[in-house]
Amino acid sequence: MLYFGKKNLITVCFMELDKNGIATGGTKEDKKQRKQFIIDFYGEWIIANPTKRLYNKSLEAFIEVRFLSVEETAGHASTIYKSTVAVTFLSEIIENAIAQKDKEGKIITEIPKPNVKNQSRFSKLFIMGYEKAGVGKIKLTVGELRSSG
Repeated sequence: MLYFGKKNLITVCFMELDKNGIATGGTKEDKKQRKQFIIDFYGEWIIANPTKRLYNKSLEAFIEVRFLSVEETAGHASTIYKSTVAVTFLSEIIENAIAQKDKEGKIITEIPKPNVKNQSRFSKLFIMGYEKAGVGKIKLTVGELRSSG
C-alpha cells in the first residue's frame, strides 16, 4: 500500500493476466477487466465481420450477433474466466455449434420465458452446444426474432 498524506490511501493491486490479456482471478476488479475485454473483443470481431453474422452448419442458417447479445454475454461470461476465454472463439462457436435434436432428428426449440425482458423479442430459442478443447462445453443460445419466423 502507498500512503499519501494522512487521509488518502491508495491500494495497489496486481492483476494476473493470461497470454491473451484476460484477468484470471476472481476479484471484482478481475471481473470488471474481463467484461471490458469481452466488449473490446466484440468491437474487433465486428470490424472483422461487418455483416455481424456467420453461417451455422447445424441450423443451416445465418446467426446474427446483435448488441443485446454483446451486452448479455459480457455480463454473464465475465464472471468466470473460462467463459471469457470461450468468447475468443466466437466465430468457431457460431459456425460449429450443434442444435439439440429430438429422437426423430428434429431441432428442439424452447419458448422464451414471458417474464424475461431479453427474451420477449424472440418467437423461439435454440439451445446449442459446442465442445472446445481446453475450454470444455460451451452453450450458445440463439433466438429467432418474432418478425423473421
